[in-house]
Order: sequence, then structure tokens, then C-alpha cells
Amino acid sequence: MEKTVFEKNNIRNYVKSVISEKIEKLKNFIEFTLEASRDIKKTPKYDSMREEMQEEIYQMQRQLAALNDLKTNMARVLPAATKRVQLGSLVITNKARFYISVSLGEFFFEGDRFYAISSESPMAKKMMGMQSGNAFTLNNIHQEIIEVL
Repeated sequence: MEKTVFEKNNIRNYVKSVISEKIEKLKNFIEFTLEASRDIKKTPKYDSMREEMQEEIYQMQRQLAALNDLKTNMARVLPAATKRVQLGSLVITNKARFYISVSLGEFFFEGDRFYAISSESPMAKKMMGMQSGNAFTLNNIHQEIIEVL
């Protein structure tokens, strides 16, 4: 049983590190774009280029805010073992592996495919409260829960 909790904790740490890496990359890209916008010389296209860069910076700042929200939400996800599907559960079905945490999407951990999904997603809502042996259908796809960690 300890090994299972340990593995789930590794997955939790991996998801947190992926989010942190994305935040750092985006911060670096924002800084690079800001520097580039300051370096633009006065040219006939100066205003339009600068405006496009400002729009790009604005979009990246929105993405950064969303990633920071994911990071904050991951702090609420506890690594404790669960018997029923809830926030923090690792759910193994006959079709896929779901980590009920934040909406990060597909990721690979130690060679296996996982899906980090929000507890607000339709899939997570369908599975909430279920335990191993339960089955459900979503979008005409039938799945059986094999294990809840």
C-alpha cells in the first residue's frame, strides 16, 4: 500500500514540476518579447509591430495567470490514498489513467500515459464518489474503474 501512495506522490510532484517548468518558460519568453519590443527602432512599421508585440505579451500574461492558477490549485490536491474517486485520486480504468487534480491534459510518466483532469471536468464529475469495480459511460464510451489510489 505504501508503494501505491509513493507512486501517486511522484505523479503529483511530476505534475507540479511540469506546471513550474511551463511558468518559467513563459516568464522567459515574456521577458524576451519585452526586450525585443524595446529594441525596435523607429521604422515605418514601428507602430504596428509594437502593437502586435504588446498583444502577444498580453496573451502570454493571460496564459501565465492561468498557469499560476493551476499551480495554486495543485496545492489543494492532497497525495493521500483514497478508496472513492475524489480530488487527488488516481483512477485506473480499463481504458485510461486519470489523475483528478488540475486541467493539464495528457502527460507521460515513467512510460505510461496519464490524463490530469480537473474535478470540474465531465469525466471527473461522472467518476466522483465511485470506487473500484464501478462502471460508467461518457460520450458512448463505457469504462470500468479497476483501481482508485
